[in-house]
Amino acid sequence: MKEEPILIKKKELAKRLSVSPHTIDAWVQRREIPCIKVTPRLYLYELDAVMAAIRKKYGINAA
Repeated sequence: MKEEPILIKKKELAKRLSVSPHTIDAWVQRREIPCIKVTPRLYLYELDAVMAAIRKKYGINAA
C-alpha cells in the first residue's frame, strides 16, 4: 500500500529545514519549492516534494 504524502504547515517546514518562515515565503514566491494553496492564507507543503526540489536546485544527490 502506498503511503499518504506528509503535508505540513509553513512553520513546521521552516523548523525542519532550519530556515525562517520568511525564507519559505520567498522560495514559494520564486517557485523554487512546491506548495498547495488551501485558502488565501493557508499553504501546505508536501515534505518529500519540497526536499526533492531543494536537492534538484542545489545538485544534491541522495546516496
